[in-house]
Amino acid sequence: MTTTPTEPSPLLLLELDRSRAPSSGPVPGLSGLTPETLGEWAASIGQPGYRARQILDGVWGALATRPEELRTLPAALRDTLAAQFRLDTLESSEVRPADGGLTEKVLHRLGDGALIESVVMHYPARGSRRERHTLCISSQAGCGVGCPFCATGELGFVRDLDAAEILDQVRHAARLLRERERRLTNVVFMGMGEPLLNPDPVFAAIEALTDPRRFGMGARHITVSTSGVVPGIRRLTALRPQFTLAVSLHAARDPLRDVLVPLNRRWPVAEVVAAARDHARITGRRVSYEVTLIDGINDTPRDADAMADLLRGGHGHVNLIPMNPVAHTPWRASPIETIEAFAERLQAAGIPITIRRNRGQDIGAACGQLAAERAGEPAPAAVSRRRERLVAESAAALRGERSTTPAPAGTEG
Repeated sequence: MTTTPTEPSPLLLLELDRSRAPSSGPVPGLSGLTPETLGEWAASIGQPGYRARQILDGVWGALATRPEELRTLPAALRDTLAAQFRLDTLESSEVRPADGGLTEKVLHRLGDGALIESVVMHYPARGSRRERHTLCISSQAGCGVGCPFCATGELGFVRDLDAAEILDQVRHAARLLRERERRLTNVVFMGMGEPLLNPDPVFAAIEALTDPRRFGMGARHITVSTSGVVPGIRRLTALRPQFTLAVSLHAARDPLRDVLVPLNRRWPVAEVVAAARDHARITGRRVSYEVTLIDGINDTPRDADAMADLLRGGHGHVNLIPMNPVAHTPWRASPIETIEAFAERLQAAGIPITIRRNRGQDIGAACGQLAAERAGEPAPAAVSRRRERLVAESAAALRGERSTTPAPAGTEG
C-alpha cells in the first residue's frame, strides 16, 4: 500500500525553524525535535507513525550520528532524513584527558565554526556512594555576562546554541561512556554561556533529557547554573520538577558583585537570592551557591560575614572554589588557609559548605580556556588596559562604591 505525502503544516514548519539557532546550520539538528514534531514530520512525507519511533530509538537509544546507523529504516527514508536534518550538530570533537583520566575536557566545533566546550568528570565509588559520571555542558558559544575571572568572559558572546547543539554534547559524552560500559549519571549546565539568557533552547533540552522516550534522566540529576537571571530562575521554578539550581554568587556585597558578576547591575544580589530561596521552598531542593575566591578581593572576613548574613536560614549550600588561573586578570586564587578561614565563618552561621578542588588545570579546565587558546592571544595593550580597569574597579568596589557602568548588552533577560 502506498501512502501519499501531505504538505507540512504551518505549525510543523514553524517548529522546525525554531529548532535552529542563528548560523547553527542550514537544516535542524534531529536531537532537538520533540517526538510530536518528529511524528508530524513523518506523516507529512507519508510515513507510518512507527517510523518516528524508530528514528527516536536511533537518536536516543543507539546515539546515532550518521544515517547508515539507523538500520531499522529503509534506505530511501534514511536519505530523506539526511537531506532534511543533521544527525549530529557537532562537526568535530577533540577530547583532552587530565587528572589521571578522571577529567576529560572536550572542545567541539559547530557547523558554523563556533567553538564550545564540555567536560566529563568521573567520580569513582566511595563508601556507600556509587560511581558518578557528570557532564558539564555549554548553552551558548561565548558569554555576554563578562565575569572577569572567567575565560569564557574574555571571548565575549558569539551566539546562542539551539536545543540540538546542547543535546548533542550529551549524546557525545554518552557515547564515550558507553564504549567503556559506563553511563552518564548527571548533567550540569555550567559550561560556556549563561543558560537562563538562552531559555527556550535550554528548557527544550531539559525536556528532552528528562523525557523517558528520549534520554530519560531524572530531574534530580540535572543542575542549571545561573549568574543571576531572576526571570529565568522563576521560570525554572514554575516547571516544578526537582531540578537543582546553582547560583554563581561570588560576592554578597553589591559593589563587589557589580565587578565580579556584571549582571548584578541588572538584578542585585538580594533579588537573586530571594528568587533562589523561593525555588528551594517550592521545589524542596537545596540551592547551590558557587563562590570563586580571589586573593584579597572577595575572600576577607568582611565578605564571609556579609555572605553569612545574606544566606543565613535559607535552604542552601555554598561551594568554595579557588579561582582558576586566567591569563588576562590581575588576580590569583586565594590561599587554602584563607579559604578555610572563610569556610569556618560560614559554618559558624549554620551554612553548609564544601571546599572544591579545581580539576584539570593542566588542560585548561576552566570554562572557555580551550576555546580562548584557539582564539589566540589578544594584543598586549588590550590585556594591559583590561588589567588596569579591573584593578581600578575592584579598588572602588572595596571602598563600597557601586558601578555606574550598565549591565552588559544582551543580558536583559
